[in-house]
Amino acid sequence: MRTPHTQTHHPAQSDGSAGERVPLRRNPYDELAALADDPVDGRLTEETAPIPRDDDEEPWSPPNHRRGSRRRNRATGLSTVVRVLAWTLTLACLVTLADRWAVLYAEHKASDQLKDKLHLTAAPEVRIGGLPFLTQLAARRLDSVRITVPDIPADRVTLTEVSATADHVRLDGDTPTAVRGALVQQVHGRAVLSFADMNRELGASQVSFTAHGPHGVQARGALRVANRDLRVRADVGIRQEGERGIATTVGSIRLDIGDLATYRPGTGPADGLHLTRDSARRLTEETAKIKAMLAVPEIVHRLGVPDSVVRTALRDEDKLHSLTGAPRFLHDLTRVNLVDAALAHPQLLGRLGLDPSLLTALTKLTRPHVADRFSFAFQLPKPPTGSLRLQGVTVDDDGIHADVAGAGLLLGH
Repeated sequence: MRTPHTQTHHPAQSDGSAGERVPLRRNPYDELAALADDPVDGRLTEETAPIPRDDDEEPWSPPNHRRGSRRRNRATGLSTVVRVLAWTLTLACLVTLADRWAVLYAEHKASDQLKDKLHLTAAPEVRIGGLPFLTQLAARRLDSVRITVPDIPADRVTLTEVSATADHVRLDGDTPTAVRGALVQQVHGRAVLSFADMNRELGASQVSFTAHGPHGVQARGALRVANRDLRVRADVGIRQEGERGIATTVGSIRLDIGDLATYRPGTGPADGLHLTRDSARRLTEETAKIKAMLAVPEIVHRLGVPDSVVRTALRDEDKLHSLTGAPRFLHDLTRVNLVDAALAHPQLLGRLGLDPSLLTALTKLTRPHVADRFSFAFQLPKPPTGSLRLQGVTVDDDGIHADVAGAGLLLGH
């Protein structure tokens, strides 16, 4: 009987470094020899012999084909959704483009028709509201249509802009190219007459118009009279005339001859030729000029000064200064109309510094002639069916605004 082979442990060998000992590896042949000596436990067979393997290798496992299949199915489903979304978006874009093209064509067609029928110099701007347009066209009705017409002639002036919004418009036609007419159930808008256009058309670059309250306009500028530029001032009232008309009423008109005198055409007590307060004060301080004026009986009579007082003042300068220096005399002097007296005594104008030819030209400048320079009026057209009327006229900083309303208007027939 063999003595079992015992494994001897060799002392650890040094790797050459001082103080360190590295254990020796086991010899695999020694283990095999030990198993060969054991008749029962050490028997090795081909079936039980261990197969050496590398510890770094992962253990084998069968492939999972279902995981890859799920990934492919998910990718396939996702791409299908993307394709459906892409086609849907493409179709929506095409429908939207078709709708926008149709509404642009309809707006352009309506603009051309309005220009021809209303004999406008410029094509109006037409904007059709509501989405989608093709659905409205199929139903033969439009939710709203906004029309803006620039530069409409109105008598002596031009309306800067007329804008209107028509609601609930019924169409007579099936396609944008076959619309024959429209019934506008309601319309509301605004007409604007700008001061810039009034300055150009009425003022001829010499008179400017500005707002003067909610219903008034001021005209300020220059007026050529007898080869002289006189400052002109006029107050113009704006009023509504009837249901469709706007007219003006020219109030006070004043022409300033420098700082010497003012002329108001007309026959009222405040009309005529009057000295300004400054020129009247200067006149009372100049003895020769005030004596020349008091020598005219018509002027003395209009001043209301007794003849005896005037005769005494003309002989005594102290009395003269006492008379003309009173505040009451200065006030009354500015209220004297010098037209008749100046025409009867032309030399008086020369003493006061007035040109006789200017006075002659002013007397020929009647009030209607001057007022006509600032007057204007216009009427809204009368529609063949329905009603169109003004709802109010106001004056704003930029011009005159008139609100317009209408109902039951039939267009295109």
